[in-house]
Amino acid sequence: MTLAACLAATFGSLEAAPLGPDPQKAPPPSEVQILYENALQAIAEGRKNDASDTLVRVIEKESMHAGAYLEVALVQCSLGRALEAERLFAIIETRFDPPRAILELIAEARDTGCNHWQALSSTSVSVTRGLDMNVNQGARNPTYIVEQDGGQIELPLLDEFLPQHDNYTALNVEYTRDLTPNGLTGFAQYFGRRNDSLGQYDSDSIYAGVDSQYRFGAWPVRATGMVGFTALGGKLYQRQVQLLARTGVPLPLPSRMQLHVTGGVTRNDYSALTNFDSNTFDVLGQLSWRGDKVYTSLSQGWQADHAVRERPGGDRHGYSTTLLARRALWGEVSGELSYSYQSWRSGQAYAPGLINTVRDQNTRVARAVLSWPIARNQWLRLETRVVRNRENISIFQYDNRQIQLSWQWQDR
Repeated sequence: MTLAACLAATFGSLEAAPLGPDPQKAPPPSEVQILYENALQAIAEGRKNDASDTLVRVIEKESMHAGAYLEVALVQCSLGRALEAERLFAIIETRFDPPRAILELIAEARDTGCNHWQALSSTSVSVTRGLDMNVNQGARNPTYIVEQDGGQIELPLLDEFLPQHDNYTALNVEYTRDLTPNGLTGFAQYFGRRNDSLGQYDSDSIYAGVDSQYRFGAWPVRATGMVGFTALGGKLYQRQVQLLARTGVPLPLPSRMQLHVTGGVTRNDYSALTNFDSNTFDVLGQLSWRGDKVYTSLSQGWQADHAVRERPGGDRHGYSTTLLARRALWGEVSGELSYSYQSWRSGQAYAPGLINTVRDQNTRVARAVLSWPIARNQWLRLETRVVRNRENISIFQYDNRQIQLSWQWQDR
């Protein structure tokens, strides 16, 4: 357990109860409480420098706030400022009468050492075995009807454009690490999938980026920058650059409910396709509620996808809706259900002279997951997914079903 976690567990009920209040100098309790809660939030988000500055303000306003003294001492220790941490530990031991648990916490911090800042890191690995009923997103209809010379011609599709199923093995590795003591984090992710027979659809993706958290008054903001590369069949398929900003909206919502808004811009470059490069802008709102055993969320997004060159169909716009529910079922087993709907509408005919239709795409995805722990930091996840893609251009319509079993491990 981290020092911050120990602290939160020990002092969670003492935030507004300093051991020896000084009524002559103390400002209204609400002001100190707000500052103290902001400091706790900064600790939880990894913004240790911000937390230290805020805790110093708490002590300046309420000189006998024992919780603030302990927390700023632990923060200074975690930042490698040994002399300052020891000075604060001594104040706590002499000025207050800390209980045994707090003395043990201070002793643990001293034993661990405060000589340098320790960057936290995390690694997770997932290995998956699954069945995909439509690896190539093959067309639902085996024929395509075209208008020619005032009549209709029915053209059969080649086998390679019809659904092909296969078993697959997938590997996912994620790594995160603190880059600074004030909430800047680096991350990297690899995802690879190998089909048993259809090797031309094997895929590899690598993403890397940085993530940082800020707070502007009551508005928490999380900013992310990321680059990614995707290979298909052993050849580079796509390059991607993405910038995101996610903020919590401080509305007077019911207890345990939160509203977040995310805005982003993405640049997509396709190495294997001509004229498909694009810039995508999106805004997503998410309303969530977390209970003791249940978590639910509703997300609504709007997207604008601008073609860089003469892409088939030109620019397009769309919207998405996602419903998700997660619940503890029995023991430590949990279940998750989700349903998503994505709509895209192009601005021009897809291929004038051949396909004179403006593409209108609607995709529905239903997903169910069972997850249960099998050992310390290890889980098994059984997941099934059903996809229904419906469009007004029949050769792009497809159905798919997947089922997979994954083993997951996380180092903390």
